[in-house]
Amino acid sequence: MSDHPISSFPLADLADLPEDLRGRITLISDKSGFVPNVFLAMAHRPEELRAFMDYHDALMERPGGLTKAEREMIVVATSAENSCQYCVVAHGAILRIRARNPLIADQVAVNWRKADLTPRERAMLAYAVKIALQAQEVGPEDHAALAAAGFTQDEIWDIGAISAFFGMSNRIANMASVRPNEAFYLMGRSPLPAKA
Repeated sequence: MSDHPISSFPLADLADLPEDLRGRITLISDKSGFVPNVFLAMAHRPEELRAFMDYHDALMERPGGLTKAEREMIVVATSAENSCQYCVVAHGAILRIRARNPLIADQVAVNWRKADLTPRERAMLAYAVKIALQAQEVGPEDHAALAAAGFTQDEIWDIGAISAFFGMSNRIANMASVRPNEAFYLMGRSPLPAKA
């Protein structure tokens, strides 16, 4: 374990959290084997953590539309543009697992423009990064390019909303100097067997 602090702000004791939040975090830690540091860092403000988790789940876990791997790819690309170490490392691990590709997260984080992407993914990330960095310049031509790449209006909203939400998340993680859990660095690194 690292001797570096998890956050530059106080950490709450999970035992002191409201039962609903404690239950949600326990489900995540049971699945992953650890409590993601972002929850420890945000837990000293339970109402904000609850709102954060609710909106995260509404965007990232909703059925239909973008795949879960596409959603994570958006997070990694925009978090890299925002220089958010926590989100690049944590969501890079999730992207490797969901895409079943040990290379893609590093490629997207370093330079998504050079990554091994499909034309659809490239169009998606161009829009997501524009939302992250120049949302005021988005216009009908951006939506037309996404429609030409095969995205529905609902999916275009998802791309923009995920990018915008993680812009906020990136800024909170950077403000609080939240460190990624060391376990994230190794997750999904070994090639996964093909699904039967």
